[in-house]
Amino acid sequence: MAIHHLHTEIEINASAERVWAALCDFASYPQWNPFIKSVAGRPEQGTWLEIVIQPKDGKQMRFSPAVLAAEPGRELRWLGHFLFAGLFDGEHRFLIEPAGEGKVRFQQSERFSGVLVGLFRSSLDRDTKAGFEKMNQALKARVESQVL
Repeated sequence: MAIHHLHTEIEINASAERVWAALCDFASYPQWNPFIKSVAGRPEQGTWLEIVIQPKDGKQMRFSPAVLAAEPGRELRWLGHFLFAGLFDGEHRFLIEPAGEGKVRFQQSERFSGVLVGLFRSSLDRDTKAGFEKMNQALKARVESQVL
């Protein structure tokens, strides 16, 4: 079984609570998120989400991951599968860490595993990673432009 990792990060001039609030305001995603077009559900461990992503120049994809962790102000993590477990699985993680006075390091990463991962490696490195980076930049712009 193949395994592949993607990792992106950005520094955001805001508190962890403000970043978490924007990250978990799923209803507003269509207004600002260039990669994750919609999320339905609650960011609570043990629940399921309905997610639509749109990679650059790619086809929209829908999936229903299980929330593995939801620690306010710190971490949101889910696990999704394509068709069935072991074929193409993705464990997606958002991590918020202190980075000094009034700022955080926002990390977005994913661990892909399964028999089909090798076939999609170049697309993951190019399109999916670019989607992560665009979302990170959009989140930073949204949070930093909010009036307190």
